[in-house]
Amino acid sequence: MRSFRTVLALRVAGGITAGVLIISVLSYLALKETLDRELNASLVNVASIQASSLTEDPSGIMRFHEWELTPEEAASVRDLNRFAQVWSGEGVSLLRTQYITTDLPLDDDGLRSALAGELAWTEGVFQGIPIRSLYYPLERLGELHSRHVLQVAAPLESRDRMLGNVALFLLGLTLSAGIASFGAGWWLASRMIHPVDDIIDQAESIGVDRGRRAIEAYADTREYQRLVQVLNGMLSRLDSAMEAQRRFTADASHELRSPLTALRGELEVARRKERSRQEYERVLDSSLDEVERLSRIAEDLLTLTRSEAGAVVPQEEVVELGTRVGDTLGRLARKAGAKGIRLRLVNEGPVTTRVDPDHLDRVSWNLLDNAIKFTPPGGEVTVTVVEENDKAVLSVADTGPGIPEDRIPQIFERFFRLDESRTPGEREGGTGLGLAIVRALSELSGGRVEAANRQGGGAVFRVLLPLMKEPS
Repeated sequence: MRSFRTVLALRVAGGITAGVLIISVLSYLALKETLDRELNASLVNVASIQASSLTEDPSGIMRFHEWELTPEEAASVRDLNRFAQVWSGEGVSLLRTQYITTDLPLDDDGLRSALAGELAWTEGVFQGIPIRSLYYPLERLGELHSRHVLQVAAPLESRDRMLGNVALFLLGLTLSAGIASFGAGWWLASRMIHPVDDIIDQAESIGVDRGRRAIEAYADTREYQRLVQVLNGMLSRLDSAMEAQRRFTADASHELRSPLTALRGELEVARRKERSRQEYERVLDSSLDEVERLSRIAEDLLTLTRSEAGAVVPQEEVVELGTRVGDTLGRLARKAGAKGIRLRLVNEGPVTTRVDPDHLDRVSWNLLDNAIKFTPPGGEVTVTVVEENDKAVLSVADTGPGIPEDRIPQIFERFFRLDESRTPGEREGGTGLGLAIVRALSELSGGRVEAANRQGGGAVFRVLLPLMKEPS
């Protein structure tokens, strides 16, 4: 796996080195072009002067005007020498300066261009040194020299030496820039990831058994503030999830242990001695009740787990809400009548929604069953079905003790229990999962559930579902 320091350092070094290399190449080419242009201009000046001196005699006799230099003096100014030679149109040497003892290298293309009246530049090697030559047509200075071409040459050693030195300097500069930029990139990357290392160290030090802690490293730095906030939010959610898991495990263990303990106690007592048929039937009936309670808890837990995991796929249909809820109300009428509780349905016309009918039945059953449990004898449970703000609303209100205001946000949590002093009677075999299932199934149908207290006493639960409009 690549290191961030290495990647960033290589990219910084590569970018800067490429930039310096491009600048160096362009600088080298620009310098070479400048030197060649100056050399060409010098050759043109020398050729013009020599051409004038060569052609000044009216008789057509040509001769070079040269300084009288000793061989030692000529050798000392060799780099400044400009060699000259005159050629005929056939490429025969007619005249050359006194400082050269052999002919300059002749370029046929350059000679032809000069005979055509054009200036031509060529490069070659003369006596082991590179030279640059200019072919100058003497025809420009008179008819007598129409077939004569002046070749003026200059050595390129100084130019090449200067270009070589510049190339070495630019190469060294490029390599130095690459090494320096790699070091700078490495240092910069180290500075950049140092806060990340601190944040990681603090995150790793937070363990399950260390209580609630937050990451504080660089929390006040704008560039890292969002990262710290996201991590602290994630840690808070994980802490809440773990706390909920611990609470759920404890509550589930308690709920499962109670019927198992009762079931075991009944069976152990029954085995101690011979019993009558009636006593065995009573033990079996009691055991069956506890088994049914265990089955309900297991079924409710499975429903919640599958809904939270997204494994429950609603089989949606268009349902008339009032009719469907009325059927559930009828099935619970006997239970309500046994406690002297009156059930009342308020249906303000047809209200249609698109939901899973089985899910709707379970939501309405849980809400009504819960309302009957917490409504004292002689009370009333009112079920209302209305349209409200493009929602199909199912409302279940009771005349029980209500819900403490500070406990309303927790009412839909799994195994949530109100304080026993606020709830009349026994729990009547409830699993503590009914309202959690109501919320889960409502959200699966694209709705939501709300809880509040009624004026005058009692609680009210409202399920808001998507409304299906009848075609006009």
